Amino acid sequence: MDRTTDDSAQVAGIVLAAGGGRRLGGRPKALLTHRGRPLVEHAARALREGGCAPVHIVLGAAAETVRARARLPGYVLVDNPDWEQGMGSSLRAGLGSLAGTGAGAALIALVDQPGIGAEAVARVVAAYRSPSTLVVAAYGGERGHPVLFGADRWADITASAEGDRGARAYLRAHQSAITLVDCSDIARTDDIDTPEDLTLLE
Repeated sequence: MDRTTDDSAQVAGIVLAAGGGRRLGGRPKALLTHRGRPLVEHAARALREGGCAPVHIVLGAAAETVRARARLPGYVLVDNPDWEQGMGSSLRAGLGSLAGTGAGAALIALVDQPGIGAEAVARVVAAYRSPSTLVVAAYGGERGHPVLFGADRWADITASAEGDRGARAYLRAHQSAITLVDCSDIARTDDIDTPEDLTLLE
């Protein structure tokens, strides 16, 4: 589908991968093994193969270990020194790192959702129209990830992102502007949050 405005503005990708895995006994989620490789590699590749460029990865817990163990060539690694404050701080760090890139939008993905791959990313990216676009993947009519924020919205999202709520307050306040893109036929939204969830990894 044709975009109605600036066709040259790309959709950048941001992987939020800073969490310390508190409910996993302090195992950073980025380093959990999935199909033989750290989870962060799978999340980053899904964004790249889904059409995002550049792809920035926000690191926090065990950042140096992630850099040493994960193969992440061509990605921009962003350190979030305030990662313990929650997802909101990582969202702010990620959006801030895109300053000057010329990106028309940012697609946000979480490192702990291995069931969301390139196909779902591409479907959300395809809904981008302009720097004011607001797109959310939906599963059974419920909002999920990934989420795409047009660049015109970044400042307000950054101002409202606090704690572990991320952009939830912003999305609630702008429900009428959201384009929902159903991805329930191509992706799973399971989070890796507890030891029981580790069975979802392969």
